[in-house]
Amino acid sequence: MSGLDITIAVAMHKPYAHAEDTMYLPVHVGADLHPEVLTNIAGDNTGDNISQLNPYFSELTAMYWLWKNNDSDYKGIVHYRRYFASPSLRKRLSPNRFDRILTRQELEPLLAGNNVVLPSKRRYFIETIYSHYDHTLHVDQLHQTRNVLKDMAPEYVGAWDALMKKRSAHIFNMMIMDRADFNAYCEWLFPILFELAHRIDASSYSAFHARYPGRISEMLLNVWINTNHISYKTVPTVYTEPVNWWNKGTGFLKAKFFKKKYDASF
Repeated sequence: MSGLDITIAVAMHKPYAHAEDTMYLPVHVGADLHPEVLTNIAGDNTGDNISQLNPYFSELTAMYWLWKNNDSDYKGIVHYRRYFASPSLRKRLSPNRFDRILTRQELEPLLAGNNVVLPSKRRYFIETIYSHYDHTLHVDQLHQTRNVLKDMAPEYVGAWDALMKKRSAHIFNMMIMDRADFNAYCEWLFPILFELAHRIDASSYSAFHARYPGRISEMLLNVWINTNHISYKTVPTVYTEPVNWWNKGTGFLKAKFFKKKYDASF
């Protein structure tokens, strides 16, 4: 299995180094709002697009653009600071963080037996998906999402309810799928998010909290995968810059025990 037609969008909102493997396509998200920021890569504002919704939909504007404007056999999305990791331990220990990123040569064998690749689950241990959202963000968004599912896709409500009780999920809005699955997921996802945005008044939200459609979609990916019994392979994630795990950990505990909601990304 070689020479697959693969396009993985790398969502970018500022100048930054990116993986050089040809399957990665840097995409300027929010290009319609800030066209001067990145002028030498593809923008999410060409063809059929929702570029102007980037302050709310985050990297999903790149995902929508890829869905509507690209016909590769396999399509995916990663972030400029977060990619799928190479399976090679030697490479993952490289001092050059970009050497740690999954390559086409490493991905193609994974796709031989799986049409879908997802990031390894994040495990919360002392929180459920519901309680963590309640402690960190606006929990009414979860209630409204369930209402939208009940009205638009009731066969998915059971999987949503089950997910809320779990302590782990595939997050980050990262995935690689064959074209049929990628397109089917997008066809299902975006009408739900548009309806959700219609029902929630975000006028009083900060810029951080206004990005809730991007967070809700992380959960909806799990719901869609589980309801449709989609088989998949998981791959760890790798960061292109150091992560302050102390800040992440203390923020998590403050939210859990002191009801201090998140007000910025860590």
